Amino acid sequence: MKRRKFIQNASLSTFGIAVGSSVFASEKNIFSSEKKSPQIETASFPLVIATWNVNDSTAEAWRVLQEGKSALDAVEKGCMVEEANAEGQSVGIGGLPDRDGNVTLDACIMNKEGDYGAVVYLQNIMHPISVARKVMEDTPHVILAGKGAEQFAISEGFKPVDLLTDASKKAWEEWKKTSQYKPIINIENHDTIGMLAIDKNGDISGGCTTSGLAYKMAGRVGDSPIIGSGLFIDNEIGGATATGLGEEVLKTVGSFLIVELMRQGKTPQQACEEAIRRIIKKSPNYKDFQVGYIAVNKKGETGYYSIHDGFWVTKYQNDKNENFSSDFYDKK
Repeated sequence: MKRRKFIQNASLSTFGIAVGSSVFASEKNIFSSEKKSPQIETASFPLVIATWNVNDSTAEAWRVLQEGKSALDAVEKGCMVEEANAEGQSVGIGGLPDRDGNVTLDACIMNKEGDYGAVVYLQNIMHPISVARKVMEDTPHVILAGKGAEQFAISEGFKPVDLLTDASKKAWEEWKKTSQYKPIINIENHDTIGMLAIDKNGDISGGCTTSGLAYKMAGRVGDSPIIGSGLFIDNEIGGATATGLGEEVLKTVGSFLIVELMRQGKTPQQACEEAIRRIIKKSPNYKDFQVGYIAVNKKGETGYYSIHDGFWVTKYQNDKNENFSSDFYDKK
């Protein structure tokens, strides 16, 4: 299922709260992974895991790792594949625009040392993940925004491009016929590509890139480029990244929370489930939006979990590039 179609369907549907032993234990505080844990396994290195069905992206990251390069190199190259996919309409060129018809991109990247770089509200540049890396490595700053980020990118040799494709422009013009100029969460699409990688040395890096909430208000920035929310890496412990409605991830600093839970001894699966539970507890309207997390720890164990059905992940490990359907909280 395509990422955008899934999130739109999840937001338009009415979901019931599951009862009985199948519930993710909001009252008993029991993790579903304690009952079954098909997603948890001790991995061999290298390893790549990403949100959604992005086999071409994970394949590119895997290729880079097989050349003996770093997890950071792999994440950047893997994310660039999806950024260049004009048909994706959620990352890079072809992304759905804001309400004014402007495609604006957000991205961040973290390396094994915990260094971080990000761009927010970047326009006219196809590869925000690469600009974010330049911010991290070549400036004294960690975030550049808007025109400043664009000017920096051009000064570093990035070529300006028109990010609004004919397909995305047509979709925006169709949306304008019935739109209201305010956020309407249950009808708006959004998505992100988050990627985590472990190289042959066991070092972890991560990246997160998005065109953000479709038809958002001008200037809106979600969780994807924000350290601790859309992405967090601690090379001693592990990493996590998020997808879905960024406002909800930001309010719970979800990726940082997952890494800290792993620091306390929880598996990546248990940590992802707890991060979703925090959102559920704080957001009574959780039936109207989707959030999904993926995580990896230093052992190479992985986990993934979402609020609603339909969240997928892609993992490349042991020469297998595979898609997996995530377990989820809101079982009807």
